[in-house]
Amino acid sequence: MARPTLTTEQYVAGVAAGERSILARAITLVESARADHQAQARAVLAALAPRTGGAWRVGITGVPGVGKSTFIEALGTRLTAQGRRVAVLAVDPSSALSGGSILGDKTRMTRLSVDPLAFVRPSPTSGTLGGVARKTRESLLLCEAAGFDVVLVETVGVGQSETAVAGMTDFFLALMLPGAGDELQGIKRGVLELADAIAVNKADGDNVARAGRAAQGYRNALHYLKPRHPWWATRVLTCSAATGDKLDRVWQAVAEHRAALEAEGRLETRRRQQDLTWLEGQLDEGLRALLGQGAAQAAVQAARAQVAAGALPATVAAAQVLEGLRLAFVPVDAGASADR
Repeated sequence: MARPTLTTEQYVAGVAAGERSILARAITLVESARADHQAQARAVLAALAPRTGGAWRVGITGVPGVGKSTFIEALGTRLTAQGRRVAVLAVDPSSALSGGSILGDKTRMTRLSVDPLAFVRPSPTSGTLGGVARKTRESLLLCEAAGFDVVLVETVGVGQSETAVAGMTDFFLALMLPGAGDELQGIKRGVLELADAIAVNKADGDNVARAGRAAQGYRNALHYLKPRHPWWATRVLTCSAATGDKLDRVWQAVAEHRAALEAEGRLETRRRQQDLTWLEGQLDEGLRALLGQGAAQAAVQAARAQVAAGALPATVAAAQVLEGLRLAFVPVDAGASADR
């Protein structure tokens, strides 16, 4: 039996009251590609806007196998034990062929998923670059409106574009593996430049010494890079999500960073920059949608056919499509009309 459709007012009231089932349905609403769902989602987000902005937004990235889910569950349960309400937006990779996603984070975070002070929401990337889902930002705002004071955003960690999660969170944590050959194996310069802290996970048992050496390697590498912020030096730590060792030090780094952000109005500046980044993303998404409609869609299909046939270079074909869009939105005589 299909669930009854909720009105915008019911969504707003349910999320504001912290009702998990309504929050889950609201996230499903914002993730929907249907035009009517998107219109309602915008109305819900606008109504809830005054309730957003109060959470600690923490992004967590790392290569597959580094133990992100184990780390998030261990950290999350510690935070809920302190009385904090923790939301986890866990992103699962979608298949490039079928578009399907395993969405198995709830099965990996068994304790956190049933914790009354936590909310775990897995979402598919749906082909979105950067290891975050297309509507992760909107989902984050809904979690804030529902009263969660810590929102952890877990990325796929495929290394495509760490700037996506760094651009929507206040603190960006990169989890690293100990040893595994070169101490700096698999590390991109971009991660080092964006990370507010680097934590070498799995620092337990025989890995303790290797983790220490890896951490020192990252500290050495950071000396050659310009700090992301003049008021913050990237922390390099070791920890074990499996044993819980030194997880408190990791959260202490988050708290110290938060205090530095709140000093001199930096948090407000950071949030405004996040809003601008979101705007740019929305504009990019909207323009792509326009290219799939009406005359623009026909122009794109014609350009594809010409490129595929070797009749036009891709750069020329793209320029022609974009010129057509420019003329549609900015008529040639617009300037002349304004002068008259």
